[in-house]
Amino acid sequence: MGFIEEIKRRRTFAVVSHPDAGKTTLTEKLLLFGGAIHIAGAVKSNKIKKTATSDWMEIEKQRGISVATSVMAFDYNGYKINILDTPGHQDFQEDTFRTLTAVDSVIIVIDCAKGVEAQTRKLMEVCRMRKTPVIVFINKMDRNGNNAFDLCDEVEKELQIKVRPLSWPINQGEKFKGVYNIYKKQLNLFTPSKQTISECVEFDDVNNPELENYIGEEDAEQLRTDIELIEGVYPEFDVNTYLSGDVAPVFFGSALNNFGIKELLDCFCEIAPCPQPTQTVEREIKPEENGFSGFVFKIHANMDPNHRSCIAFVKVCSGKFERNVNYKHVRQGKMMKFSSPTAFMAQKKETVDEAYPGDIVGLPDSNSTFKIGDTLSSGEDIHFKGIPSFSPEMFKYIENADPMKAKQLTKGIEQLMDEGVAQLFTNQFNGRRIVGTVGQLQFEVIQYRLEHEYNAQCRWEPISLYKACWIESDDKAQLADFKKRKFQYMATDKDGRDVFLADSGYILQMAQSDFPHIKFHFSSEF
Repeated sequence: MGFIEEIKRRRTFAVVSHPDAGKTTLTEKLLLFGGAIHIAGAVKSNKIKKTATSDWMEIEKQRGISVATSVMAFDYNGYKINILDTPGHQDFQEDTFRTLTAVDSVIIVIDCAKGVEAQTRKLMEVCRMRKTPVIVFINKMDRNGNNAFDLCDEVEKELQIKVRPLSWPINQGEKFKGVYNIYKKQLNLFTPSKQTISECVEFDDVNNPELENYIGEEDAEQLRTDIELIEGVYPEFDVNTYLSGDVAPVFFGSALNNFGIKELLDCFCEIAPCPQPTQTVEREIKPEENGFSGFVFKIHANMDPNHRSCIAFVKVCSGKFERNVNYKHVRQGKMMKFSSPTAFMAQKKETVDEAYPGDIVGLPDSNSTFKIGDTLSSGEDIHFKGIPSFSPEMFKYIENADPMKAKQLTKGIEQLMDEGVAQLFTNQFNGRRIVGTVGQLQFEVIQYRLEHEYNAQCRWEPISLYKACWIESDDKAQLADFKKRKFQYMATDKDGRDVFLADSGYILQMAQSDFPHIKFHFSSEF
């Protein structure tokens, strides 16, 4: 297969949602259809002993939530699918935001009973900003929830995007009989006990009187009315409006019962974009260029706890990545080659000899060579942009609870901070280490992982801070004066940059007005 054909058959997307909408369950069922796994695991279940493939970390199995993005790749109907299952919990939204920089399209999962929730709105803002095409999957139709039309209206209003249903539910809750696939003109009938599609009937015309034989008179009448209303209210589906990020196709189903997933996957493969051009500071990078380029969007420590290994996840943006070939690490300005690049199925990985645009490659990084946002290229100096790291909102001192394990603690903190789980600041006044996070749950995850992955104990001590902001100035004298006057509030981040730790909004406002020549940044992208 030629280089261009390889690019065209790739689909790289993220599955995002509010916690508990069924994101990881949907990912499991997509893997099942792709033949990548043979038994779908459960996120929370006493009966099913297998846990979800993408929730492989110990803490994820215990809590029943995803705390890190998982990468999974498989082949389906001639397409190469790369799925990134992201955390839904707001405390890990930074990981999700960074993942959205590495995908070409997104599937948003919505719970039919809860509708659009806060986290979904935030994620949609990022998609809108980047003009990422979105498909909406409305999940849990086998439970009682909101009316399908109301859900579509809510998605339009809350996510500020036009929608076009491509499948339509026949009743819901206990009376749920299946969906009518508008896109393929098929009737898919639901049998709850079998956890599978029992029957798929070609049905070009819903006005055909035979419909009553399948779903009964009342539901047949209702479906005809609904389809007529859909055709009247929503414009005809146009792939280009989806690709430009203006219209979101909507599918209905039940991920837990494996229902409506195949329709979603088939349609997705057909209409979703193949790898798209990526913007760098210098120029636009096109996938079909000969020169290799890619960027690190995620670092994961301890994927294999026996080896304490770090893996840098690289999204291939152009050219072909090859094993044992020299590539330039742009930030460090040196050439490196990789003898064991890997492809993923969540925690399991296998060595790959080559990768094409759209693929995610794992590079072993035992010496902390990589940082999030780093560029690799065939030799050109380019810098990918827009990988955010936000100012934290919660702060605690981190202290060693076991003096015998100081070395393990330092290594653990260093690797976890490189992952972007949280941010580490060293206070210049007293030399103590401060960890800043977006949410409380991250502190628990750090403590748990330090103990179970690094055999190190930490304890948290309170500190009252309002905001951390990075500072810079062309006025050297004013910068020196600021650092002198605010000495006890000054810290450095892990890259040695100056950070001002304001203990209240008032102090921050005063600092901004007293020192007009100093720039205060609330994201590390500057």
